[in-house]
Amino acid sequence: MLNDQTDITRRTFMKTVATSAVAATCTSCNIVGNIQKVKKKPNIIFICTDQQSASMMSCAGNKWLKTPAMDYIAENGIRFTRAYSTNPVCSPARVSMITGRFAASFNDNQGNPARENHGSMKIGKICDEVKTTTIAAFLQKAGYDLVYGGKEHLPQELTPKALGFQDICDDEREKLAEETAKYIKSKHDKPYYMVVSLINPHDICYMAIRDFANTESEKNLAKRGKVEIATLDKASKIPDRVSEDEFFEKYCPPLPPNYPPQKDEPKAIDYLLEQRNFRRQARDKYTDRQWRHHRWAYCRLTEFVDSKIQTILDAIKQSGNDENTLVIFSSDHGDNDASHHLEHKTTFYQESANIPFLAMWKGQIPPGQVDNMHLVSNGLDLLPTVCDYAGIHGVSDTRGKNLRPLFEGKYIKWRDTLGVESEIGRMVVSKDNLKYIKYDAQGLEEQLLDLNSDPHETTHFTDDPKYTSKLNKLRKSFETEWFPGH
Repeated sequence: MLNDQTDITRRTFMKTVATSAVAATCTSCNIVGNIQKVKKKPNIIFICTDQQSASMMSCAGNKWLKTPAMDYIAENGIRFTRAYSTNPVCSPARVSMITGRFAASFNDNQGNPARENHGSMKIGKICDEVKTTTIAAFLQKAGYDLVYGGKEHLPQELTPKALGFQDICDDEREKLAEETAKYIKSKHDKPYYMVVSLINPHDICYMAIRDFANTESEKNLAKRGKVEIATLDKASKIPDRVSEDEFFEKYCPPLPPNYPPQKDEPKAIDYLLEQRNFRRQARDKYTDRQWRHHRWAYCRLTEFVDSKIQTILDAIKQSGNDENTLVIFSSDHGDNDASHHLEHKTTFYQESANIPFLAMWKGQIPPGQVDNMHLVSNGLDLLPTVCDYAGIHGVSDTRGKNLRPLFEGKYIKWRDTLGVESEIGRMVVSKDNLKYIKYDAQGLEEQLLDLNSDPHETTHFTDDPKYTSKLNKLRKSFETEWFPGH
């Protein structure tokens, strides 16, 4: 595997061999010429975890956990470091991955853009234009069987059943991996598109819920979450024969570099904390050691889900179809994981919005690529990419991009900016690592972040005169390309 200095190698390589259409980000460039000719449509498996930040993989350099299955996909394909959720919370992100559109392009039952969980679950009737341009509709036209297993969290008209998927398993954990493996190893007359929607590391949500449930709704949530809390307790367990002091000295992850709240933190974050009592209580009452234990449990939950992915990868090998199977791996959003004294998701901070995005197809996608350049949206880009591999042209939101050329190490003109939405505002990320955010939860607030000089987002540069021209450029992109009228 290569490190992030691969970015420099890629830029140099692209300048010198762009016309050959084989520019890539890694040492696998020298095998592009050996890519096999595709004989038939591949099986396509999309594995989606829940609440996993891009940094939560050992192949991403995280030394506090081990994710051999995720690492295997990266080593045998491509890993994007600049992939973002369209909306860093469960249901809106999943609406995007099914439709190829921002969730806010739909209205909830109150007529408001569906930017938050409750609203996106209340999306009503879907028009024919959307029905015929979902990822499911395109793949059915391409002759694919549709298979779904695990978490849904989608409005009624966008559930897998409503879209024509065969539901192979409602479980989101061990049984899902087992049923997925059985399906993969069975005989198939047609190619299939399979969504494997695994729940973890989402169980980390229940730490603050368990510790601070005060309202009736929170108490009911904790009461219903017996499996989740039992799994969390297992993940939180200190290793045997290790004292608490030794645990925090040698085993437990340290506090993150951006542990304190951001300087001049926007009022929208305070609004977010007020929406759920346990969020506020976690920020105000968790000790440093409790936050570190939260990070420990998050690592273990990620390892739990990695083991389920390993079951799926083993099944692909055992089926004999590993050279005719495209595997794409991502997550709906991340977790703040003690950054800025926050847990849960929904924010525009990297920990919440930046998600893993990997792809592997042996013989077709050059192995070992790390792409540090291209801005990827799993919600907008999954649909056109999967459709291309299925042999059909698929378009929903025209701002979605087909990732296939990038997967295969080819040069292609790419987007300069990428839009992300949330219930607390909207954001544009630029290719030069700037983030322009317009919060609207507590009045309009603007922020310009610079991941180059401040990668941990500890402050903002909105009023710095050195950034005026860049700020105006991103404002224009926000208003004309991504969120007109907002």
